[in-house]
Amino acid sequence: MKHFKKIALATALSATLSIPAAAADMPGKGVSVSPIKGSPANAWFQHMVVQLGLEALGYEMEETLEADFPAVHLAVASGDADYTFNHWKPLHNGFFDKSGGESVMTRVNPAIKGAGQGFFMDKKTAEANGITSIQQLGDPAVAALFDADGDGRANLSGCNPGWGCEIAIEDHLDNLKLRDTVQHDQGSYFAIMADTITRYNEGGSILYYTWTPNWISDVLVPGTDVVQIGVQAEGDIDTGFAVNDVYIVANNDFLKDNPAAAKFFELVDIPIGAVNAAQVKLRDGENTLDDFRRHAEDWVSANQATFDGWVAEAAKAN
Repeated sequence: MKHFKKIALATALSATLSIPAAAADMPGKGVSVSPIKGSPANAWFQHMVVQLGLEALGYEMEETLEADFPAVHLAVASGDADYTFNHWKPLHNGFFDKSGGESVMTRVNPAIKGAGQGFFMDKKTAEANGITSIQQLGDPAVAALFDADGDGRANLSGCNPGWGCEIAIEDHLDNLKLRDTVQHDQGSYFAIMADTITRYNEGGSILYYTWTPNWISDVLVPGTDVVQIGVQAEGDIDTGFAVNDVYIVANNDFLKDNPAAAKFFELVDIPIGAVNAAQVKLRDGENTLDDFRRHAEDWVSANQATFDGWVAEAAKAN
């Protein structure tokens, strides 16, 4: 099933990071750990923070695997990978359950909380036409405002197949009977969004899906450049998407055999603002593995006492 690729990582712990005395016995010494992440680059930051902690505990980090989310969950379930910090609950519930669920892996900790998602359009077009919900795109005249390719339908810059968010978007298009007026543009999300941003900067109307943490909302600023539109139900309008927490999910056998790692997973807590800040750096071109590691090291250095506390408490679990 190996539908993932390996991403080589430097495993030497940066000299700028301190290792708590409590971890001097290195409970992970001699144990190799295999992480896996989803294909979007914006998941590297949190994975690197966890990697730094496991290295401080003495674990030897293997090359990070990378895959679309169904394969990520299958890899953790089967033991082809030991953990991921890329499980969105509830967005990825189906991937978790279909891969064997709690019988083979555990949602250890919602270490990033309050990740939002939804539909957005440029503020000028929304306000000029009184658009507040995606249902209004069922009107061909309204949909045509967002037609970027000349077929009369609105072009919705959407979600990659395999990420999970595309399922919710497709369900909305079906349930709200928008297939005739809305085209869900899929492929390479960030390439599509680059075109969307260019279109906006040239004065065009735009319609797109995005989420937080992500750098998109740093460029297309909600309330200034764009507004979020919802899905109308029984007179009320909501985002149409659940707020998610991002979990560390690990293989049950790995957790049983590695109590220090399991405890560290339980303790990790990264504010969503820190993840957003890392996304801005990614957008600005800091997108190499060395960059991702430095972003994590900088955050750890700014929160050294907290991080050292996690490592020290995790070392005791062994």
